[in-house]
Amino acid sequence: MGFAVMTMTEAAAARVKAIVDNSGAEAKGVRVGIKKGGCAGMEYTIDLVTEPDAKDDLIEHDGAKVWIQPSAVLYLLGTQMDFEVTKMRSGFTFNNPNQTSACGCGESVELKAADLAMLAKQREAEASV
Repeated sequence: MGFAVMTMTEAAAARVKAIVDNSGAEAKGVRVGIKKGGCAGMEYTIDLVTEPDAKDDLIEHDGAKVWIQPSAVLYLLGTQMDFEVTKMRSGFTFNNPNQTSACGCGESVELKAADLAMLAKQREAEASV
C-alpha cells in the first residue's frame, strides 16, 4: 500500500459524497489546497472538482474522492480531514501535524512544511511492526 498524503474520516467521506451527489453529473469530488490569507497566514481551500488535474494527488475513502493541489502537499502530509457539526457551525476540519498555530476564530492557520525525515522514520517503524 502506498503512502497517502492525507486521510479522511467516515464523516468527511460522507460529506464529500453528499456534496458530489448534490452538485450534478459533472462533479467528481473536491480539491483541497492552501492559500495565503487570514490573520494566521494561511487558509485551507476546498473546491468542487469537475475535471481532475493529473498533477493533483488523489485520496479515496468509501467512494469519496479528494484531490490535493501539488503546492499544498508538503503542508498537508499526515493530515486527517474530518467533518463536524456543532450547534454553532458545520464544516470540514483538518487535524494537521504541520500546523504551528491558528487564529482565534479558527479560520486561518500557520503551517510549516512537513519534516520528510521524520515521516520516513515513522513509515519505517510502521513497516517493521
